[in-house]
Amino acid sequence: MVGGPYFLMAAVLIAAIAAWFDWRSGEMPNVVTLGPLIAAPVAHGVLAAVTSRTFNATVEAMGFSILGAAVCAVVPLALYRASAIGGGDVKLFAALGALLRTLVGVEAQFYACLAACVLAFGRLAYEGKLFRVLGNTFMLAVNPLLPKDRRRDVTPDMMTWARFGPAIFVGTSAAAIVHWRHL
Repeated sequence: MVGGPYFLMAAVLIAAIAAWFDWRSGEMPNVVTLGPLIAAPVAHGVLAAVTSRTFNATVEAMGFSILGAAVCAVVPLALYRASAIGGGDVKLFAALGALLRTLVGVEAQFYACLAACVLAFGRLAYEGKLFRVLGNTFMLAVNPLLPKDRRRDVTPDMMTWARFGPAIFVGTSAAAIVHWRHL
């Protein structure tokens, strides 16, 4: 990828800023997520135009950036519709997909999910809630398979939440480290 180190550094920086806002306020400002989402295809296109000096390379670079944003937004959008993550997380994943393109963007998502699991298990263990939440999770997974008269109602106290921004930062950093060596 032409300009790879710059896009990797930009992605890590944007993920860090978004994680900080998410940690502090529970929200990610649109300027942090939508700004890079709009600027990334343009930056890829400009860099391709400068290095290759062909129109086709410019359009291709912009297209791959837009494709990365779309692919990296699919699963988060489904999770958002299920009220599992917030809209800022979806926009951040799309922006990271636009910056990192499809392959590295999906890897960053995968690492972010792993980091979220580790962070969530650690937090729940620290709070003494790990086994209760694991039991509730099992019941939520089995619930649709049970006959209607044996199903348990899903109450808000069975649910737990965590900020996803810091995990996205960890996942983006991990993907950047992995791909930095291959540049």
